[in-house]
Amino acid sequence: MKPADYEKFTAQLQALKAELLETSATRDETSATVALDQSSVGRLSRMDALQSQAIAVAGKARAQQQLRLIEAALRRLEAGEFGECQECGEAINPKRLAIDPTCLYCIECAS
Repeated sequence: MKPADYEKFTAQLQALKAELLETSATRDETSATVALDQSSVGRLSRMDALQSQAIAVAGKARAQQQLRLIEAALRRLEAGEFGECQECGEAINPKRLAIDPTCLYCIECAS
């Protein structure tokens, strides 16, 4: 992989990381505990609020996992191991990395 490719993937990963961190405050708000005031809110509204909260919690978990994958990819870039399959050690196709720069396996090992 060329040094320009490393720079491109570093910039792409940093942009993804910034986007996740930027939206984390919104995710934290929507995944907060739902107040269940039964005197002012109907049963269906409470159920809807709980469902929305569950969706937000799941989204927050996915975002945290994605952030961990991005951090790991950035560490691999610094170590010079980025783009190598974790299973067989062969180079991962740059087109595959362009779609998902956090992928760990070549197409053969991923299937």
